[in-house]
Amino acid sequence: MTPGKWVRIWNERLPGVPLTLLQVSAAEAPDLLRGSGADAGFVRLPIDRTGLAAIPLYTETTVVVVPKDHLVAAVEEVSTGDLADEIVLHPLDDTLDWESLPGRPALERPATTADAIELVAAGIGVLVVPQSLARLHHRKDLTYRTVTDAPGSRVALSFPDGEPTDLVEEFIGIVRGRTVNSTRGRAQTPPQPKQRKRPDAAGTGRKPAGKTAGRNPRGGSGGAKGAKGTKGGAKGGKPGKPRRRPQS
Repeated sequence: MTPGKWVRIWNERLPGVPLTLLQVSAAEAPDLLRGSGADAGFVRLPIDRTGLAAIPLYTETTVVVVPKDHLVAAVEEVSTGDLADEIVLHPLDDTLDWESLPGRPALERPATTADAIELVAAGIGVLVVPQSLARLHHRKDLTYRTVTDAPGSRVALSFPDGEPTDLVEEFIGIVRGRTVNSTRGRAQTPPQPKQRKRPDAAGTGRKPAGKTAGRNPRGGSGGAKGAKGTKGGAKGGKPGKPRRRPQS
């Protein structure tokens, strides 16, 4: 796999959480996940799903790897029938689900795809693989072309069975193209409540307090301002003594 885009998005969204990549063969990946050697991984279907969950992502294009001076290199694409006269290498770690192999078989099967690539470079035969494996084992003296009727390789994101952890759920979201604001993600900052604007004095229908301090709340004119001009309270009363109420 070439997960560069997903790793970049991870580093942008979770810069404080390092994402470590482990390169393993397609055959080794399921057991690595079952043994907790990785939190999640890309696998090629079909696999034994015992203890694993798998989310299918896409079906990869299949190509044939040939030397650059091979006749196949002169065209854009070929069919399996065009490879009938070729020795088609079939490594033991092949991930394609063939009903019948194209071309002529080699005397021995290479142990790995990497070994098969070396044999192609030596002119021993050609190799049919998923496109990402052709890119992974790229060499300057080799090229590849699409094989139109070869079986495709189904790619899935797998992780130990059960409820995924928050970080695995976040990685699933990145791989499946969820945006940073998606409600499916878990490692997100909850939205903050909106702050209400406090109405200013002009919006309350009341006058500012500084201009009403001298008004009597019942509409009278005797407040703090009136008391300033009166000595001893009401007219006719003695200073310092309250005025008596008349008897009925």
